[in-house]
Amino acid sequence: MEYRNDLAFAKKMDEEDALKSFREKFHLPHKKDGKPYIYLCGNSLGLQPKSTQQALEQELQDWKTYGVEGHFHAKNPWLPYHEFLSEAMAKVVGASPEEVVVMNTLTVNLHLMMVSFYRPSGKRRKILIEADAFPSDKYGAASQIKFHGLDPTDCLIELKARPGETLLHDEDIKKVIDEQGSEIALILLGNTNYYTGQFFDMKAITSWGHKAGCVVGFDCAHGAGNVPLDLSESSCDFAVWCTYKYLNSGPGSLGGVFVNKRHHGRTDLPRFEGWWGHRKDTRFKMRDAFEPIPTVEAWQLSNPPILSMAAIWASLKLFDEAGIHNLRKKSIQLTGYLEYCVDELNSDNITIITPRDKDKRGSQLSLLINNDGKALFNYLAENGVIADWREPDVIRIAPIAMYNSYQDVYKFVELLRSGIETLKNI
Repeated sequence: MEYRNDLAFAKKMDEEDALKSFREKFHLPHKKDGKPYIYLCGNSLGLQPKSTQQALEQELQDWKTYGVEGHFHAKNPWLPYHEFLSEAMAKVVGASPEEVVVMNTLTVNLHLMMVSFYRPSGKRRKILIEADAFPSDKYGAASQIKFHGLDPTDCLIELKARPGETLLHDEDIKKVIDEQGSEIALILLGNTNYYTGQFFDMKAITSWGHKAGCVVGFDCAHGAGNVPLDLSESSCDFAVWCTYKYLNSGPGSLGGVFVNKRHHGRTDLPRFEGWWGHRKDTRFKMRDAFEPIPTVEAWQLSNPPILSMAAIWASLKLFDEAGIHNLRKKSIQLTGYLEYCVDELNSDNITIITPRDKDKRGSQLSLLINNDGKALFNYLAENGVIADWREPDVIRIAPIAMYNSYQDVYKFVELLRSGIETLKNI
């Protein structure tokens, strides 16, 4: 696509946008003067769908009306409620419904997966992770290593970029797996890195890992709802994600889990167990020994929080309507327009550290600010931009296909230009 850095072009693109109607389905935060903020922070917290309130009110009304009987008689009965989400979530992450379940929160799910899939034995006891993985992932991996009586100093391999670079090269990942694979029990990567926005080739990494005898799992917190994940096709063993970023389910909402169907029904796989993972037809007999559901649902522990699930379901209905591949097509164009406009600034003060290859990034550009980065971020915030600051010097900008416009991008870059000039003259 041939871009132009002017408002007329942005308006034309918005008029021709096949997904433009979805913007009206979200609440846009407004300033005190009534004008909307330029919200480019959906990679931290997605905006609220307008349908969420009604979804929550339905469950509150049913709770009020039925009490405990809402498990059976609510408009959307609570007993099987999590099942209502599985098909739509499976479409978003590219899996079959029996491989996907919404439960718990992200790091809790990551620990539950490592209970089953990190099984150090003999010399195969290491975990391979990104050096700049999200801190919670590193804390989780290190604590699992210690739980097994091992030392993270010896057992945590951190993938680091080449000197003077920010991004990881596929060949460098493969080299580490080829050279140390016999000692690696688990490969655990964020499929889309939270800091740089780099989108990894999950299918290739899984193939390299499996060839070396490693288990392979991914944290898809910055991938779910952002990029097509194709989890089943990737053949990875498991994946986890949150739903409050690109999936717009509300602050601190539930997470999602994928377990490849080849692991369903395995009796040799250890697992922390709870009654919601027990066979549904005998669950309420109470005194029976645990009999796992023959799907990913076996990893469930407790009955789900309905109010949080109602918010997720409201958002998933929008994804079902829009289609993840249609959203991906727009996000590539929208992020490409942001890249073009930032490049047009020709500023020595800004370096885009996210991959330039559209197939290796999601809906995010990470802008490394060479001087006075926090001051520039504060200028943007004071002038109506909601973005994300990451220490020590990066502003993360996420144009979300579901609700951001080309005009949002154009106006942001104009404020970025103004901020650079203003700070230069101070």
